[in-house]
Amino acid sequence: MMLTLMSLAAPLLGGCLALLAVRMPAWSARAGVAGALAGGVCGLIAGFRVLFSGVSVSLELPWSVPGGAFHIAVDPLSAFFLIPITLLGALCAVYGGVYLKGRGDARGIAPGWFNYNLLLASMVLVVVSRNAVLFLVAWETMALASFFLVTFENGRPNVRMAGWVYLVATHLGTAFLLALFAVLGERAGSYDFDAFARAGATMPASLSACAFALALIGFGAKAGFIPVHVWLPEAHPAAPSHVSALMSGVMIKTGIYGLLRLMGCLGAPAPWWGWCLVVIGLVSGVLGVLFALAQHDIKRLLAYHSVENIGIITMGLGVGYAGLAHGFPGMAALGFAGALLHVLNHALFKGLLFLGAGAVLHGTGTGDMDHLGGLLRRMPVTGATFLIGSAAICGLPPLNGFVSEFLIYLGAYDGVTSPPAVVAVACLPVIAGLALIGGLAAACFAKVFGVVFLGEPRTEHARHGHEAAAGMRWPMIVLAAACVLTGFSAPVLLAGLAPAVGVLTGGTPEMIRGALGAAANPLVWIVVVSTMLALLTTALAVLRNRLLSGRTVAAAGTWDCGYAAPTARMQYTASSFAQPLTDLFGFVLRTRNKQTGTGGVFPAGASFATEPNDLFRNQFYDPFFGRAAALMAWFRRVQHGRVQLYVLYIALTLLALLLFSVG
Repeated sequence: MMLTLMSLAAPLLGGCLALLAVRMPAWSARAGVAGALAGGVCGLIAGFRVLFSGVSVSLELPWSVPGGAFHIAVDPLSAFFLIPITLLGALCAVYGGVYLKGRGDARGIAPGWFNYNLLLASMVLVVVSRNAVLFLVAWETMALASFFLVTFENGRPNVRMAGWVYLVATHLGTAFLLALFAVLGERAGSYDFDAFARAGATMPASLSACAFALALIGFGAKAGFIPVHVWLPEAHPAAPSHVSALMSGVMIKTGIYGLLRLMGCLGAPAPWWGWCLVVIGLVSGVLGVLFALAQHDIKRLLAYHSVENIGIITMGLGVGYAGLAHGFPGMAALGFAGALLHVLNHALFKGLLFLGAGAVLHGTGTGDMDHLGGLLRRMPVTGATFLIGSAAICGLPPLNGFVSEFLIYLGAYDGVTSPPAVVAVACLPVIAGLALIGGLAAACFAKVFGVVFLGEPRTEHARHGHEAAAGMRWPMIVLAAACVLTGFSAPVLLAGLAPAVGVLTGGTPEMIRGALGAAANPLVWIVVVSTMLALLTTALAVLRNRLLSGRTVAAAGTWDCGYAAPTARMQYTASSFAQPLTDLFGFVLRTRNKQTGTGGVFPAGASFATEPNDLFRNQFYDPFFGRAAALMAWFRRVQHGRVQLYVLYIALTLLALLLFSVG
């Protein structure tokens, strides 16, 4: 427990020291990075120790808050979420120490590092809290710290708007959580999670269903489920890149953790809970990747891919809860294991991709893909690590993204081959949806890597692009290596997942390991074949270098299809690359095309561009909040700025209350 407390205290201390050094930005950054690193190391050790031993630790201290208790505990489920939070938090801090140099107002550096460390500590507290009041304090602290980080560059109007959208969305989610905890607290007579679990075992089905719906909306708003995802594509591009990586890689997973933790307090799951999660995951996964495909800004595209991957995780959870409700332990174990492993994998490859996008933004000054191109020669490390992250997020073997999706496939296949027809029919969309998501993600990242890193520079931004500094490169290299190692060590990792899966299913680690055995054998073969291919490729590269050693190797232009002078204008842009797919799914995307100057035999100039459209934001939220703002504007009439009128309002209110009490 001491290490867990240190993982909370070290970032807080680092953040406070950073704030004290407000007049010395360099020292603020050093204090902030050191605090995050120290907390990260302590949290990693604490997480691995509990996860692999399976032994939980807890601490309860007196806290003079009504209904509250400083009750924290680390069980295997908390430990599993603690690992990506502390790992990514430490790496992003190292990256941010270099990334923020010369960026924005120097006076904002100290508050920026204070809020970064506060965000890190609050996320740790969220996953170890065992009291609803303490949990909500950590949850709100996390929301406020991330709000100030999103608005770090608040001189831009779009950043301020993104911050407000995020703040409204996160507090709407908190309102549902307050209702959820009020329902559970009333039933349990306490706000401790242990009391919730005891009360949940005897809870009526209707009350459990109500609590499940509140948890789904409250935590889903943080996780980014469609249709409550609208804050995510706004906030992630607005924040500094290391913050985007942290928010997308781990902060949105606190929504997944909260959902898992509270669903464990609601008694035995009903079958429809699992299928509800499958539907939400399927919709979020497919629409998330489709919206990503239509984007031109690289960080906005990655933000929509977070929605897609949250969808994949939710599908895995749905398979797990459905298996649990129908009495199929193998299906439940595979679904939960796939979902949990995808939580870790998404933190690794999405953190890597956001850091890569930040390096591109830092090196070229723009994140608009149509203004980039040919960066692989200028940014070889960023390009190579971004390629690994792209392959991982597409679920290509043998990288980590493949392993977690493979487990969910196996869980759904287990359901398809099960006797009840309803389970078989319900699992088929999971398999089809995962296949569709994987194909669209591959097309999307072929577009990103091809347009950004290959070909010729399209503008001066790309032509003068430069590689990131060592302090930014090393975190990307570590994350890329983690993506590869996680994929190659998958058969061993399955055993490590068993204690965390056991918390969700109620089975012992031995039973879970037995249920996951169906996945171990094929994964071993995939790892063996992949290793042989990697060794063969390395041997061929060594042989080629030896054959060419001592010979003169001439460099010449590549075959240009007969064009005498190929230019960047002949290359596919992000819009034109994705056009066949965006047109195919036009009934959902409703992308607006702008095409000019293509008439005649020899047009002097022509252009084509697409304008992406978020169906839910533009068709629902904007009109709704517009009408709400118009309605609220009526109340401005009572605000005149005259003290006499305000005194009159108070007197009338007191009179109304007096009449009410007398009546």
